[in-house]
Amino acid sequence: MTESSPTGTGVAYASGPGRWILLTTILGSGLASLDASVVGVALPTIGRELHVDLAALQGVVNGYTLTLAGLLLLGGGLGDRFGRRRVFQVGVVWFALASLLCGLAPDAPVLVAARALQGVGAALLTPGSLAVLHAAFRAEDRSRAVGAWSGLGGVAVAVGPFLGGWILGVGSWRWLFLINLPVAVVVVLVSSRHVPESRAPHGDGRLDVLGALTITATLAALTYGLVEGPGRGWSSAAVLGSLLAAVLLFGAFLLREARARNPLLPLGLFRRRQFSAVNAVTFVVYAALGGTFFLLPVVLQTAVGYSPLAAGTSLLPVTVVMLLLSSRSGALAARRGPRLQLSVGPLIAGAGLLLLTRLDASGSYRRKCSPRSWSSGWGWPSPSPR
Repeated sequence: MTESSPTGTGVAYASGPGRWILLTTILGSGLASLDASVVGVALPTIGRELHVDLAALQGVVNGYTLTLAGLLLLGGGLGDRFGRRRVFQVGVVWFALASLLCGLAPDAPVLVAARALQGVGAALLTPGSLAVLHAAFRAEDRSRAVGAWSGLGGVAVAVGPFLGGWILGVGSWRWLFLINLPVAVVVVLVSSRHVPESRAPHGDGRLDVLGALTITATLAALTYGLVEGPGRGWSSAAVLGSLLAAVLLFGAFLLREARARNPLLPLGLFRRRQFSAVNAVTFVVYAALGGTFFLLPVVLQTAVGYSPLAAGTSLLPVTVVMLLLSSRSGALAARRGPRLQLSVGPLIAGAGLLLLTRLDASGSYRRKCSPRSWSSGWGWPSPSPR
């Protein structure tokens, strides 16, 4: 099976084999996306038990996202060359073993290192799951498969805070990582039986490992400078040195990609107006939402007094909306293009974030709606949500 099957070949969306492939890829990518969001609600608990501050907690999150972002494109290249199903399975097993290390971590440095290893596994399985869909399904069903994959993957992200709060309510934060192990076993077994192997027809070129390492180092240096800046001072040598290193490393990455025979990120792609615009909007929106969903569960627990379960439950409206609309939105984008979602979606998200600025330390999840409450603050009752 080649990279893109011609019309009429491949698996049908509504067939038994198609459902098995969808189940495998959604569960696999869901491991990575769910784990990225489920940890947020557990950060205050992790901080208390491991005796670390917010900067260390940021390391728990950033250790994962840095390796995932830096190695994502390399993971896709490995799948094209060595087999998408094989690299996808390697990523799932790697992710599961790193999750086990997270669950057994005795202190914060080990947890941060294990989270970085989790990101490596996610960088292997995430592009592999999407590539498997493209290669396995016939052309006329490919957009429906990708729409279902992206929609249900979005639900996995949205349900994360609630699931994390529920697990913390009945057990330890370590269970958040250990539950990945049985899911990984199911994914490997099902993919071995039902997912066909595929490679890119011209996937034997040299891999741009240097480019992947350079961009990962760039992100690490930039993140360190931004995280340490408020505490150490923006004029401190460590912060300035880190930010300068990020600029130099990014310049080296661009130079590498311009000269490499098989670049990790072909810079010519950015000459396409639509490609550049979509990536710019996605970057800004995901940066805003990622920061919000990192901070909001922490603020609700530390400032407002919510329990982990209450903090996770308070984000259920996001889960419900995404469950109802994500699949339809993905299918619509596949048919008509992403312009509508990329223009209206950020405006709606921005309005929601603006409303969150009215939250204060005395507020509860509900409030009495009245004209006066809009002119003089929320006017929320303040019973304890615990």
